[in-house]
Order: sequence, then structure tokens, then C-alpha cells
Amino acid sequence: MKTIRFINKDGTQFVSALRKNVNDYFRTKGISTKGNWNMIIKSIVMLSLYLVPYILILTVPMQGWLIFPLAVIIGLGMAGIGMCVMHDGVHGSYSNKKWLNDMVGRTMYMIGGNVFTWKVQHNLLHHTFTNIEGHDEDIGTKAIIRLSYHAPLKKIHRFQHIFAFFFYCLMSIAKLVVDFFQLYKYNKTGITQEQHAKPKLELTKMIITKALYLFLAIGLPIILSGFSWWLILLGFLVMHLTAGGIMSIIFQMAHVVEQAEQPIINKEGNIDNEWAIHELNTTSNFSRNNRFITWISGGLNFQIEHHLFPNICHVHYKKISPIVEKTVKEFGLKYNLNKTFLEAIVSHYKTLKLLGRQPV
Repeated sequence: MKTIRFINKDGTQFVSALRKNVNDYFRTKGISTKGNWNMIIKSIVMLSLYLVPYILILTVPMQGWLIFPLAVIIGLGMAGIGMCVMHDGVHGSYSNKKWLNDMVGRTMYMIGGNVFTWKVQHNLLHHTFTNIEGHDEDIGTKAIIRLSYHAPLKKIHRFQHIFAFFFYCLMSIAKLVVDFFQLYKYNKTGITQEQHAKPKLELTKMIITKALYLFLAIGLPIILSGFSWWLILLGFLVMHLTAGGIMSIIFQMAHVVEQAEQPIINKEGNIDNEWAIHELNTTSNFSRNNRFITWISGGLNFQIEHHLFPNICHVHYKKISPIVEKTVKEFGLKYNLNKTFLEAIVSHYKTLKLLGRQPV
């Protein structure tokens, strides 16, 4: 993997000041940076939303149409596991205990994902090279959706602000297949080996976990429930459309909005900013005062705090956000924020529209 250097050209002391201020908060409060009882409750709620309706489908005779509201609830639980449980586990912020982080991170297999490809795509590439074309896969062109100003512009992109939100709903179901292509790419480029993983072993694990997921999500309900096979398939689709739509929109409103920059590397192959300032410039918060969105999204509306401190559990983001913002402004830097969920949606919509018209 090609290395990009982030150059602290102004010699700023921003990072050391920020870390001191945030660390002082946890030290004076005498609390851990990891999860607390709030995380335990949230994990139980999200896992229950996912598992209880599923168990009802398997065990309780009911009318066919009921599979659809149950599938929506399962989809909500699926998104909740992805954003509120698995995400912190894979970042190592759920607990001080590695085994617990690993166990919680593996809930990704429950929703059809793959831990290894997620770690590479999200923890390694996205968090290190945020919004850098060709390095951050999150802004790579998705089928017919252009998310980078530096990607090729096609005629179909002119209408992407109209159809993008439908395709966002396909995110989680597409990942069932996309994970294989990503693993192939990581194996071929040597990233897998760089992460001290074995390509054949990762492929074997992926095949087994994907097959097991499909059996439990589709095969077992067909065998045990009283629903027709086509109803099970439709319910499976509704579940993924719900989960995919929720997760995609939350992710996009953090990095593909008007305030978030998409810098390009210089002639030397570097970024003319230190990493932390780069994260500020490419990331935006939204709905900071909306407790429900903060709770249901796993604190992903505090993306600035998450990108600067990915090893801190999301239950602390609201408290450290004013500290981060104050420090940012003291150094004359930008703190990107859309105050409401609607503002963020509108900003993303406008950005999609611009991306569909603005050439490289």
C-alpha cells in the first residue's frame, strides 16, 4: 500500500493541545475512555431488535403480511448493531478488554458482513486517508453514484441526486458480494499480508461465514416458519433495504457534504496538512443536540470526534465535543457542523447534485 505523508507545514501544536484537553477531561472525571453501562444497555436493545422478531418468525404462526413490519424491525436492529455495537468493537473502543472488543466486533458476521475487509476499508483506509480519491474507498464511485470530485464524470451522474437515495438502500445487501471483490483486491495488492493475515484463510472464513449467514437468514426461516419461500426472500430484501438505507445516509452526511473537503495529494505524493487537521477539513458533524439521533446512530453524528479519537467509545462524544470545538477554534481551524438532520440531508443532496455536474 502506497504511503501518504501528512505534512505539518505550519508547525502547529494543535494535536498535542487537543489530546491534552481531552485526556484532562477523562482524568478529572475519573472515567474510562471505553464503554460503560450505557453501551451494555444499547447492545442488548440492538441485539434484541435484531433477534426477537427473527425468533418470532421461526416459532410463532402468523399471517403472511406480518413478515414485513418484522423485517423492518430486524433491519433497524441490523443497522443498530452495525453503528452502535460492531463499530466500537472493531475500533477497540467498546472495552479495555481485547477479547470483548473482538467478540463484539464479530457481531458483524451476524449481519452478513466481514470483519477483516471492514477493518481494512474503514479503520485503515477511510480513517487514515479520509476523502482522498483513490485511497478512501468510501468516496469511490458506487455503481452509478459519483462521490468524488476527482472521479470521472458521466452523463448518468447528472441525475444522481434523484436516484442515489434508493441505491443507498442496497448497501448492506451489496456488501454480501462486494466483500469478495474487496478481499481479492487486498490479497492482490498485498494489503492482506501487510495486516499479518493469510489470504487463503481469510477467503475460507468469508465463504463459511457468508454461507452460514444466508442459511440462518433465509434457509432456516424457509424450513421452520410457515411462510412461503418468496415471502421470506421479500422479507430478507426489506430487512436489508431498511438497514442499508439507514447506515448509508448516516455515513454520507459526515463526509459528502458541502463543508467536507476532498483534497488531492501534492507532487511529492503528500498532503499539505497534518493528519488531524486533514480530518477536520474532510469531516462534518450533524444534529449534535438531537439525543435520539446520537443514540440510534452510535454517535456517528459526532464524526469529528470519532475521526480524531477513534479509540474513544462513542458514548463520550457528546461530552468531549465542546472541548474539541473550543480547541479547534483556539487554533483558528474549521469545525464543520450541520446543526440539524435536515440541514445535513439538504447539504448532502446539494453535494450530490454538484458532483453530478462538476467535471474533474
